[in-house]
Amino acid sequence: MTQVSDYVLRRLSEWGVQRVYGYPGDGINGLLGAFDRADGDPEFIQARHEEMAAFMACAQAKFTGEVGCCVATSGPGAVHLLNGLYDAKLDHQPVVAVVGQQKRLSLGTHYQQEIALDQLFADVSEFCQMVVHPGQARHVIDRAFKTALTRRGVATIIIPNDIQEEEAMPSPPRTHGSVFSSVGWSRPRLLPDEGELRRAADVLNAGEKIAMLVGQGAAQAESEVVEAAELLGAGVAKALLGREVLPDDLPFVTGPIGLLGTKASDNMIQDCDTLFMIGTSFPYSEWLPEEGRAKGVEIDIDGRMIGIRYPMDAHLVGDAKETLKALIPLLRHKEDRGWREKIEKDVREWNAICDKRAGQHFGGVVNPEAVAAELSPRLPDGAILTADSGSGTNWWARHLKLRKGMRASLSGTLATMGPGTPYAIAARFAYPDRPVIAFVGDGAFQMNGMNEMITVKRYLDRLTGPAPFVFCVFNNQDLNQVTWEQRAMAGDPKYPGSQDIPDVPYAAYAELLGLKGIVCDNPKKVGAAWDEALAAGRPVVLEFKVDAEIAPIPPHIMLEQGKKAAKAAVHDPERVGIAAKGVRQKLTEYAEHLPGRH
Repeated sequence: MTQVSDYVLRRLSEWGVQRVYGYPGDGINGLLGAFDRADGDPEFIQARHEEMAAFMACAQAKFTGEVGCCVATSGPGAVHLLNGLYDAKLDHQPVVAVVGQQKRLSLGTHYQQEIALDQLFADVSEFCQMVVHPGQARHVIDRAFKTALTRRGVATIIIPNDIQEEEAMPSPPRTHGSVFSSVGWSRPRLLPDEGELRRAADVLNAGEKIAMLVGQGAAQAESEVVEAAELLGAGVAKALLGREVLPDDLPFVTGPIGLLGTKASDNMIQDCDTLFMIGTSFPYSEWLPEEGRAKGVEIDIDGRMIGIRYPMDAHLVGDAKETLKALIPLLRHKEDRGWREKIEKDVREWNAICDKRAGQHFGGVVNPEAVAAELSPRLPDGAILTADSGSGTNWWARHLKLRKGMRASLSGTLATMGPGTPYAIAARFAYPDRPVIAFVGDGAFQMNGMNEMITVKRYLDRLTGPAPFVFCVFNNQDLNQVTWEQRAMAGDPKYPGSQDIPDVPYAAYAELLGLKGIVCDNPKKVGAAWDEALAAGRPVVLEFKVDAEIAPIPPHIMLEQGKKAAKAAVHDPERVGIAAKGVRQKLTEYAEHLPGRH
């Protein structure tokens, strides 16, 4: 007898799913047996926790463009999925979650592990449905995938464990109420109104100082973004989720924007007379032009998101690539290149500032900026880069220069701790021959990253290869990003009771698991440590003992934040080091403009 669980996995495979990330439990016993019978098509990948499985499914979607898939048992297993699924929801990634439930007979009885899963998943899901009849499985699965792809979000399928073990009905009975669905979906060509295209062209042609800001929605439009930037004499800043849209070696790419951004991006955005946003929902208004100072044009595939970050004069609802193709013939080449030349000069100056800051080590402790700066020129071709949420994200964003063909992502909108490690693992499963490098803070690594090293151990034969696979851990024994946020946003000194974390021998732990562990606590050996890690031939935990007192200095300091940081510094336990190092770091900006520097 073919069970419903067997049919479910076969249907997932027909939708192109190769791997399903999850953790076992009796609420999905039927599915676990089906995975065994499926003989790897699709394959069950055992994470250490359901949250990690959901992060892996999100990363699968981000790095492959396919639907990511995860599975969890009823009750607590289902609850554990939520944070990873919200990461997919907020970053607009297609993910299908398959979740077990108690038997239909017991529903509504306050039974063990009985949770109202349709309510639990209602907010995170674009589609959520429980299968209550074997003949229903086909159209529920099909609609889940079609919805996840169309709405670029999460779809949840709930299957009671008694249904999992019933006889499958690949074709429902031909009776009133039955629905006959099919596998298949195609990406539409979505173009804006022609009148709005002309309006956008008029705004852009009239502008003299145009700043472009791109996000992940522009990922398939690299050549069109470059062509538009060349015609308009514009510079291009990148939201964090748009890091891979353009390579950083293009002279007019100013890098990231915002608190983690560059001075070149900040100068361009604040001085522009026209803002051109493509495929981004960058939310921080303090890093965009003051309202009324710049005209605006925006391209976004989601009409709900158009013109909600900055007042726009032209609202182009459409696919970025197709819309740019239609817009470019309407744009005029700007003869005056003074604006572009200023942008490129700012980029060169900022890069010089970053190099100088990375070279400043205090008291023999590794400057965390140097960790990223030393890796950047060593990045292997085709590298996939992931980052967790923390102070290390600043250096990942500012100092790593992506070249063409490299990939990069992180939890952009949810900005949760925890995904850097599972993102990297999923990337390695998807692309076993490509280099994968994760930047993870010690807080996130202690939270869940260390456990996922056991997943690496479990699949060591699959994840080992000539291409580097490195987990770079910033060990500063401080929940550093929040510490700095306490100082700058709340005006409070560091509170060791919440911010200090134990010093754990991460590299030694990796060695215990049969991985390669490397420790670097010498500023002069940062580059050599990277060379060793990149040549290891097996998964590596590369632990850097870094300085917690290097401030992630924003491109410009808001007056209110400056006041609060000064107030916090009076009683901060690290006030002496912060003051000395912060002054020296900030002075590198002014040194670039001293007479005789150019």
